[in-house]
Amino acid sequence: MGEAKEEEDYGYGSFPGRSAPKPKMGVLATSLFTFNHKCQAMLHIALSTSPYAKLLMSAMNSSGCKVFKDRHFSCEDCDGYVSGGFDATTSQIVLCQNNIRQQAHMNRVVAHELIHAFDHCRANVDWFNNFRHLACSEIRAANLSGDCSFTNELARYNFGVKEHHQECVRDRAVRSILAVRKISREEAEKIVNEVFDSCFNDRAPFGRIPHGKRDAEFAFRDYENRDRYYANL
Repeated sequence: MGEAKEEEDYGYGSFPGRSAPKPKMGVLATSLFTFNHKCQAMLHIALSTSPYAKLLMSAMNSSGCKVFKDRHFSCEDCDGYVSGGFDATTSQIVLCQNNIRQQAHMNRVVAHELIHAFDHCRANVDWFNNFRHLACSEIRAANLSGDCSFTNELARYNFGVKEHHQECVRDRAVRSILAVRKISREEAEKIVNEVFDSCFNDRAPFGRIPHGKRDAEFAFRDYENRDRYYANL
């Protein structure tokens, strides 16, 4: 008789706040500038100033999925080194307040998870049963969020190989899948490779790969002016 298959938790183990009741805090504790207050402040800055976030929010609104800060974002403590996640069951983006310490990091996490939210809005994504759907969204998030920008890769001491951006996207997509699914690295790499070309080339809603903030600003400007362009045809 074979061994029992380990039960899949779909990554929820990294987000204890998703299931555990939140403890009540005293007046003094809630008044202090806690991780949660800092997370909320950085989230506000990201949504107000990041061209990645502003474009994605605008695109979701245009697709009929209006985003509300208080409803669709949640700052929570997370296990390990997880920075954030998208909870498809609640359509919420989880931001790991104990692991996100800098504004630039917050901007990247918000952009990454908003890409998942955008995919959830525009497509019939089967997050829990179709590994290819999950892999495709992870490829798009790594490709379009700035995760693999030259600056970020330089900080990781990863640089200098041909087609490095593509390899970074592959690696980060595989890592993201392994963080939320109990499969081997070989299985994750196989799934990513099977859908890589089509998903890497799907650049909606940016229309290009925004390698940095300047690229994202141009993409946001073009997106906001798209109706004016078509009106003049």
